[in-house]
Amino acid sequence: MELNETDKKILENLLMDARLSSRQIAKNVGVSVGTVLSRVKKMEEDGLIKGYSALLDHEKLGYELTVVTEITVSKGKLVEMENEVAKLPGVCCVYDVTGLTDAIIIAKFKSREDLGKFTKHLLALPYVERTNTHVVLTTVKENFRLL
Repeated sequence: MELNETDKKILENLLMDARLSSRQIAKNVGVSVGTVLSRVKKMEEDGLIKGYSALLDHEKLGYELTVVTEITVSKGKLVEMENEVAKLPGVCCVYDVTGLTDAIIIAKFKSREDLGKFTKHLLALPYVERTNTHVVLTTVKENFRLL
């Protein structure tokens, strides 16, 4: 989908506060309410806007540990492993990657015990050859709002 400047400005407003009314977005962008409504509807229909959610402070919810886990998979079972891991509690991201490992998982946990259970579960999967888990010490930036 090709975005013009108006679309980008509308998206920037939604990314900063998805609770803004169409009237407020129209005022901020300098277009009519009808333009905002039709452009947002089109972006939703095209799948560019997948949904709306709140940004949470995970640490205030008790998720004190963020980990990045590299996984090496055997027997060509990458997709099966990724689908299973994506369903596990605490998993935020699952990526196919190039390089020495096959997948990268980003997950959050409330305790070392939860992390330990997660890691043991991964290693028990028959097609996981090995894992390499990195515990995040400091989060400098964590933001998927790209515009």
